Amino acid sequence: MCGTLGFFACLDASAKTLALSGVDPLLTTFMRYAISVAMVSAFVNPVTTPGVLRTRRPWLQVVRSLLLFGSTALNFLALRHLQLVETLSIQFTAPLAVALLAGPLLGEWSSPRRLVAIAVGFLGVLVIVRPGAGTFQPAVLLSIGNMLCYALYILTTRKLAGIDSSATTMFYSGLAGLAVMTPLQPWIWTAPASFGLWALLFAVGLFGTMGHWLLVLAHARAPANVLAPFLYTQLLWSVLLGYVVFDDVPNRWTLAGAAIVVASGLYLLAQERESQRWRR
Repeated sequence: MCGTLGFFACLDASAKTLALSGVDPLLTTFMRYAISVAMVSAFVNPVTTPGVLRTRRPWLQVVRSLLLFGSTALNFLALRHLQLVETLSIQFTAPLAVALLAGPLLGEWSSPRRLVAIAVGFLGVLVIVRPGAGTFQPAVLLSIGNMLCYALYILTTRKLAGIDSSATTMFYSGLAGLAVMTPLQPWIWTAPASFGLWALLFAVGLFGTMGHWLLVLAHARAPANVLAPFLYTQLLWSVLLGYVVFDDVPNRWTLAGAAIVVASGLYLLAQERESQRWRR
């Protein structure tokens, strides 16, 4: 799980480097999916995994894939203007949004204490973005859009978990993003100016694929509630890479807001563990 989050932090750092070097974030998004689909298809395909193309909810698979694409594209666009730790802190409210939306969408309603924790978590986002302050960045809206897409992506993944196999869901994950981005290439394609930028474009796809692969391995070996607290180690990676690569030092508001979001997420996790013990 720690390896997963290290790869994801490197993915964000590579995407931000490309954006600051003049590479269109949509081109980076295309390469992210093109390389990921190629690598996944080499191991999960109709030859190695018979029946992988069969799905009982094709439209839900398409919606899930589009949500993942929307989350990636919005995140890469936001990284052009925001620090790594800022975008990640906002994205960490996705579990809070999942807990809030699971009621109307999945029938999994939250208790009053959980609703309070969710409200406190979103208050942490307000501390980070400080709307009304003179430092408000419109790019924050892109990061919030990324968070909402990712929360809905998690919910559709949970919905599909009892319908299609994990191999089928993995196979379809990147196809919608690739299908959307491929026809746009004549308008957004610009050859990177150096070998280093080419290498970073390929690294974006590699980091994303390796991160998701290790995530699958982690969940095959430990329950989700054991792995969940390690998600927040990505903040440490982001602070470190932001400082070393971009000379970014998070301000006190970002750190304070991130602490509130993390505390809310850990409280929700503790409540979920307590509920599981009560049910057993």
